[in-house]
Amino acid sequence: MKAKSDLLTSIRQKSEPAKTGQVRRATVRMPAAERREQILKKAFEFFSEYGLTAQTRGLAEACGVSQRLLYSVFPNKSALINAVYETEIAGVFKAVWFIQLRDRSKPMEQRLNEFYREYYSAVVTRRWMRLFLYASLAEVEIAPTYIASIVMHLLETLMEEAVHEAGLCMPEDHAQLQEIGWILHGAVSHLAIRRHIYHDKTPFAAEKVIEMQVKSFLGGLKALLPADIKYIA
Repeated sequence: MKAKSDLLTSIRQKSEPAKTGQVRRATVRMPAAERREQILKKAFEFFSEYGLTAQTRGLAEACGVSQRLLYSVFPNKSALINAVYETEIAGVFKAVWFIQLRDRSKPMEQRLNEFYREYYSAVVTRRWMRLFLYASLAEVEIAPTYIASIVMHLLETLMEEAVHEAGLCMPEDHAQLQEIGWILHGAVSHLAIRRHIYHDKTPFAAEKVIEMQVKSFLGGLKALLPADIKYIA
């Protein structure tokens, strides 16, 4: 298996003109919005493979543009990483999922299964997980920002709905509420890590694993939380 440095070198070699005097291929002209989208898509792919410490020179070469042109679109690497976060990390989370999780016309087990099946296939993909983990190792604020702005709201929503349906009391300690919610969300996230990062080849369908995790989470709530006296006959 090639080292990451070797792969980056191969990208540069493909983009450099041959020593025979071949003229370097001209950059294809694009509208500004289209160029920005192209760079963002390539940056997501590039940083998820090589990490956020990879130099933007390699990214520019992978995009088929000069580094100068790249920095005319994004003023610095930090701005580029922030844009990747907005579009490829936070941007793939659908706001409608919060509405669907609060739809009490459906059983909570069904709501959670539907949500986490979509979340697993649309959000925590191989590239998403790799970039998320690389960002955490590089101490870039992607993971803390995503958790604070999206995951905490998600944990509160699923806990409120699950606790209500079970006729239990919400924890008074907000930190405890979050930790109980992490029991399920963390299990699904780790499933993605096992399948996409550890290359776990277990032939058991991910959606079946999610069904077991949801059932286990809902079944365990009564062991963790007291019954709400309003629901006691």
